[in-house]
Amino acid sequence: MKSNLEVNYKEQTQIENNASQPKLTPSLLWLMTISTGIVVGNNYYNQPLLGLMAKDFFVSEAKISIIAMFTQIGFALGLLFIVPLADMLHRKRLILGIFLTIILSLFAMVLATSLPQLYLASFMVGFSSIIPQMFVPLTAELATDQKRSSAIGTVMSGLLLGILLSRVMAGFIGEIWGWKTVYYIAILSMFVLMFLLWVRLPNIKPNFKGSYLQLMKSLLHLTYTQPVLRLAALRGALGFAGFNALWITLVFHLQNPPFNAGASIAGGFGVIGAVGALAASSVSRLQKRFSLNCIIQYSIYLLIISWIIFFFTGYTYIGLIIGVILIDLGLQAMHISNQSTFFALNIKATNRLNTVYMFSYFIGGSLGTYLASIAWRYYQWEGVVFTGLFCSVLLLILHSLYTKK
Repeated sequence: MKSNLEVNYKEQTQIENNASQPKLTPSLLWLMTISTGIVVGNNYYNQPLLGLMAKDFFVSEAKISIIAMFTQIGFALGLLFIVPLADMLHRKRLILGIFLTIILSLFAMVLATSLPQLYLASFMVGFSSIIPQMFVPLTAELATDQKRSSAIGTVMSGLLLGILLSRVMAGFIGEIWGWKTVYYIAILSMFVLMFLLWVRLPNIKPNFKGSYLQLMKSLLHLTYTQPVLRLAALRGALGFAGFNALWITLVFHLQNPPFNAGASIAGGFGVIGAVGALAASSVSRLQKRFSLNCIIQYSIYLLIISWIIFFFTGYTYIGLIIGVILIDLGLQAMHISNQSTFFALNIKATNRLNTVYMFSYFIGGSLGTYLASIAWRYYQWEGVVFTGLFCSVLLLILHSLYTKK
């Protein structure tokens, strides 16, 4: 009798919890998707603007490209130290507070008068622009089991389009009105989003009870006990390293002969990359026919093929266009599949799982930026291509070795 009562009590509690849990409405999903795309753009506006910034601060391309590395390191550290708090604190208050930090950081960018100040401001922009990585696990949490993959794919589409189209906007606006105008527009958009989220974002109760130190220790525990998470993190790091090697140096490559192009052309390649990003957003449909590991393997093949195309036809527009489409398609399909592998663990730690993965992802990206800047300095385009190809081949080897057949 007692056991039956306990079972009934647990079932009733679960029903009550499900009833009290906010639902993922279409309007909320679209608000989070749009917000994700706009906020993540803060991390990527600088990439097509590096040439303009270098002229304003009278420094070399190698020195100015470090800005992008500081942004990515800041983002990785923000993921590590801030995003886990979403499992511990009320998410709505946390998100609104972070928006204030973003706005102050963007103001610091336009007010910087020296390169060290610009480095620090870039770091803080990355450190605070981590809200998209709260929306992805929140979407996974609020969505039903049947709609989780498609909902994550929708938010990821916003994130990926934000990454790519932010370069387009920054390139065109920067070339016409100057790079600071891009950041003034970004500040205005942050104020608008902050208001909309204050009105529409639901209050979600924390699911972690303990101290901040215990919260951070749980990240190590999850990394140690979840091999699926470790492999996904490693794949993400290597994939994003190669991806960043391309996008950090593409603007310099296009400025040289035979292209002799400006920031707007470099930014325009974001539209081309968006084709691959949109195609990758429908990767959840392939899961009905192929396993996630199989999809990831084919995605890695696309990355390798793209670098081969860059090597042989990287001095033509058609070669760059095809390569950009393939590298974006391959990386984003792998990225979405990676996240699906560890979100499926369903261990009530979505923000912390995503923190481990995305921290590794952006540490890999910052490493790729650093290696690409060195490769560009000494070997130009061919050095960058070799860097990206090496990361992709190593990715395929590790995936093949450690994936359970």
